[in-house]
Amino acid sequence: MTAPTGPAARTATEPSVAEEPELQRSLTHRQITMIGLGSALGTGLFLGSGSAIATAGPAVIVSYALGATLVGIIGLVLGELTIAHPERGSFGAVARRYLGPWAGFLVRWLYWLGAVVAVGGEVVAAALYLQFWWPQLPTTVGIVLVAGIVLGVNLVSVKSFGVAEFWFSTVKVTALLVFIVCGALLVFFGLPGTPAAGLGNVTGDGGFFPEGSGAVWVAMAVVMFAFAGFETTFISAAETSDPGRSIRTAMRSLVWRLGLFYVVSISLVIALIPWRDSAAGDGSVQASPFVQVFADIGVPAAASLTNAVVLVAAVSAANANLYGASRLLHSLGHERLAPKALGKLNGRGVPVNALLGSACGIAVAAGLAGYGVDNVFDALVSIAIFAILLVWLLILASYLRFRRGQDPAVAGERGGRTPGGRITAWVGIAGVLAVVATAAVVPPMLDAALVGGGFTLLLSAVYLLGIRRRTARTAEAA
Repeated sequence: MTAPTGPAARTATEPSVAEEPELQRSLTHRQITMIGLGSALGTGLFLGSGSAIATAGPAVIVSYALGATLVGIIGLVLGELTIAHPERGSFGAVARRYLGPWAGFLVRWLYWLGAVVAVGGEVVAAALYLQFWWPQLPTTVGIVLVAGIVLGVNLVSVKSFGVAEFWFSTVKVTALLVFIVCGALLVFFGLPGTPAAGLGNVTGDGGFFPEGSGAVWVAMAVVMFAFAGFETTFISAAETSDPGRSIRTAMRSLVWRLGLFYVVSISLVIALIPWRDSAAGDGSVQASPFVQVFADIGVPAAASLTNAVVLVAAVSAANANLYGASRLLHSLGHERLAPKALGKLNGRGVPVNALLGSACGIAVAAGLAGYGVDNVFDALVSIAIFAILLVWLLILASYLRFRRGQDPAVAGERGGRTPGGRITAWVGIAGVLAVVATAAVVPPMLDAALVGGGFTLLLSAVYLLGIRRRTARTAEAA
């Protein structure tokens, strides 16, 4: 299928480019790679892996390897689509182009809500990390402080966002590399006064599959959402000086870096700490495996060091996800699929209204998370979980339509071609559906399917009863 070009490619609701300033192409290809890492390497890796370990034991290593492979497939597919269409709205605009207006509307609103919930959770987490040093600091003050920093960075300019995210992510990546080197030394060589740990913990307590081989699949319900957020790399293509080169570079490095960091880090945790001890962690800084490893090699104030890293990780993830949420909300306003004001840019090319709109949603999510309104916040989290799965499915479905009848030579000349093409995309679809199927045995995933599915039906009704009718009237008037 060949995508339409020129005026015929515009929908009845899409405004002329001349009506408003364009997004500024200020991001470098190095910054784009780090933006993706900043979104995906959040507190889920540093503190939140305990629940996955509790589910599968040492075999969770396989779960993370499978998760990295699935994310790699989606990343390659999304990279090829983005190189072909480096436009505002990213995969939402691509879904509209190849699957129709409803898909473009749905995927962007779902991703926006998922990102907003994620940022709300990260902001609350960062406020709690500040209390590690200042226990008397009210949670509200911490939330406002962190949210203000993140919003301020995004409001100044896209360049300031790129610079900040580059350095935030650099801190996280450096910490992970130090952890990997130190962990490998402790496992294979030991240190003076500390013998090598070896691989005994990998098979010593119930074997490699203490909960059975099926637990590898069940753990995927937890594992996959540690990777969520990498899509921000591709959202940023519309603000990149050289989208083709930047996305090709980011696509290659992002896929293997995420796999390396997650799989190797978790493998070292399993080797160094009995898996039942890691699984029993309460998610606090003191219980983090990073603290235990740094303490074992004699690093002073290991807990404070780890707290600083996870604080940066939370701020970085919030920063990147707010950026992604605001750009998709801006594209919805630009196409009149959201209030028109959300599609406006200021003189620096910043979608201020979309940023403030996203910040309002974050304030609600952070308030619900920070003040123990568990039922409501859990419902939002369920929608976010369902949203990311549906977004991935729609990305893969868009790719199948994109590649239908396409001349392979054309894709090869453009670069970034996905190995295996449509077959690889079908494997990705099967993988995502396998994660969805864990709803049969994992209550939170069942909640995600029920609540998220209901919200998707609500969005569809809004589109059919409101947006579609308005579009039809506009076309008739024209």
